[in-house]
Amino acid sequence: MAERSFAREIEALRLSSGEVFEGEAILAVTKALLQSGVGYLGGYQGAPVSHFMDVLADARAILDELGVTFESSASEATAAAMLASSINYPIRGAVSWKSTVGTNVASDALANLASSGVRGGALIVLGEDYGEGASIMQERTHAFAMKSQMWLLDPRPHLPTIVDLIERGFELSEASHTPVMLMLRIRACHMYGSFTARDNRRPSFTAADALAQPKRSYDRIILPPSTYLQEQEKVEVRWPAAVRFVEEHRLNELTEGTVADLGIVLQGGLYNTVLRALERLGVADVFGSSQLPLYVLNVTYPLVPDEVARFAAGKRALFVIEEGQPEFIEQALTQILAASGSTTRVIGKGPLPRAGEYTGAVVLKGLEAFLREHAPALLAQPPMPQPAATAQVAEVPLQPRTELRVPLRPSGLCTGCPERPLFASLKLLQRELGPIHVSADIGCHSFSTLPPFDLGASIMGYGLGAAGAAALSRVSGRRPIALMGDGGFWHNGLTSGIANAVFNKHDDVTIIVDNGYSAATGGQFVPSSDVVLEERRAQNRIETAVRGVGVEWVRRISTYDMKQTLAVLKEAMTTPLRGPKVVLAEGECQLNRQRRVAPQLRRREQQGGRVVRQRFGVDETVCTGDHSCIRLSGCPSLTIKPSSDPLRTDPVAHVDNSCVGCGVCGEVAHAATLCPSFYRVDLIANPTWLERLLDRVRRTVIRWLAGPAIEDRA
Repeated sequence: MAERSFAREIEALRLSSGEVFEGEAILAVTKALLQSGVGYLGGYQGAPVSHFMDVLADARAILDELGVTFESSASEATAAAMLASSINYPIRGAVSWKSTVGTNVASDALANLASSGVRGGALIVLGEDYGEGASIMQERTHAFAMKSQMWLLDPRPHLPTIVDLIERGFELSEASHTPVMLMLRIRACHMYGSFTARDNRRPSFTAADALAQPKRSYDRIILPPSTYLQEQEKVEVRWPAAVRFVEEHRLNELTEGTVADLGIVLQGGLYNTVLRALERLGVADVFGSSQLPLYVLNVTYPLVPDEVARFAAGKRALFVIEEGQPEFIEQALTQILAASGSTTRVIGKGPLPRAGEYTGAVVLKGLEAFLREHAPALLAQPPMPQPAATAQVAEVPLQPRTELRVPLRPSGLCTGCPERPLFASLKLLQRELGPIHVSADIGCHSFSTLPPFDLGASIMGYGLGAAGAAALSRVSGRRPIALMGDGGFWHNGLTSGIANAVFNKHDDVTIIVDNGYSAATGGQFVPSSDVVLEERRAQNRIETAVRGVGVEWVRRISTYDMKQTLAVLKEAMTTPLRGPKVVLAEGECQLNRQRRVAPQLRRREQQGGRVVRQRFGVDETVCTGDHSCIRLSGCPSLTIKPSSDPLRTDPVAHVDNSCVGCGVCGEVAHAATLCPSFYRVDLIANPTWLERLLDRVRRTVIRWLAGPAIEDRA
């Protein structure tokens, strides 16, 4: 199961030569891979390329027809290691994951792969999760590409360009015997467009061919003395070969302008943003014509010195628009021009900020500052005429700021999420035992670090919650608690967390949140998902794996049962038994449950079957207005409203119609001994004759007991 199905869209992957593809970029990337004769595919889901793995899973029939091997990898390291098949065999392979955290996980395999080199084309499609829309720390891939000598493509956000660079990327990899990274920012991943398709190609060399003709080469093994020669080969052979290929095939793009003494050098991925800023300044149009010459780096590493020198010739200054820091491209351009004897000045950081995403407003401000200093006449001239197709489209004026402020809405858990009662239980546990050090983890449970829970002192990486508390797990005192999800457990946590805790005799508590899916990345299945799959084996019990590495104290809880949860957590924190303790907190991801159950209920109701939906509410005549239920739960469906009692000024709690009937709010209220104001309502579709009769009897009795008051209210 995944957040989204591409069952209909994947038919576009069958388009033949000359037909026009129209659709989302992630689907276009898949089509480009098939057109390139890829032999195997793998990867690990993560923003902004999560849907890429979903597309490949839905397209399995097409992949099988072409003889393409595909698997959803257990981690980014597993995916990177798949590319080892291209070291000795002329088979093309591609893998994908979220950068930079995924690249860090895969770094061991990638460094070895880059050292060995490849015969077949090896392509890594990276989701460059950087900037305001990112979900991770602010780092770029560029440094890793430089460190391991892998080539980095940053395509202009334009489907024909992306498709072409994927195909060229394989050729570049084979020409230079080097893995190639192709990065896509979040807006590029979800961009829609069109391109002229080509026929899909069966791989010229397959995995079956490799097994039938095994090969090995001693100089490809990453052990001395081969590694010394590989390092020399990287610099003396592969790098020059890559530079030649990029230059000869014109992978970078040049737009000539009318201003001869200035130029702009930019990352390909920033092209649309830069062009829009130039158009707003009146020196470009929306179709790419610019008065300022543009040097678009679809390949940001390696740079081509001759291209750089030619572009800089006769120019007073180059403005480098490079997102993030350090300013690798700016430094490299300065070095290249200095070596060639050029006096062209290189300007980047200064007019532009040193760090952060280069949004339209940021680039506009930076370009305006650059032009004001170096070409003020351009800003004073009339705007560049727009093409006829857009000449009558009026510019929408920017709305003035108002004093109204939108309240902050940090990311949070979904309505009915099974993790809410778990974290509420932890808050209540701390009321009883005192403050507890909690080591958080990547995944939905990372939201425990935000209000209203405010749990978790650190987040170190996917599945590293237990390892993050390792330094505190062998000392006397109140035991630390570590969080980990089922996805993180299988990704990394079993070895780095649980097995390490057993090996080092930790005395701690690890809570593994088992919601049945890799929920944070879109609801993909994990090895412990309760599902029968044709191509994979699921239903592998976490408890079996945990006990298998030596954990003796293991308990299972239902997160929705807060009474049981509190009892088990208290036992884990207070038992005299020393050693690692694991609590398996079970509760199905509510989003995936709705995706699974809602269609079933809808069909049953349409067929006349009895369907019961539960909703919760608050009796405002009983609610005290304390709102501890909201502070402990934080459920989006739990809010406040004005009291209808004119004598009460404080608002009362209220459950809106987005409630999914999980009952957490009521559980929180009872567990905290707050109030009995919560009630449950069963909404019954197609009730039985007995239920209809009982309903009439109840209404009659209520009307009789209420007397005239209910009539007046009606």
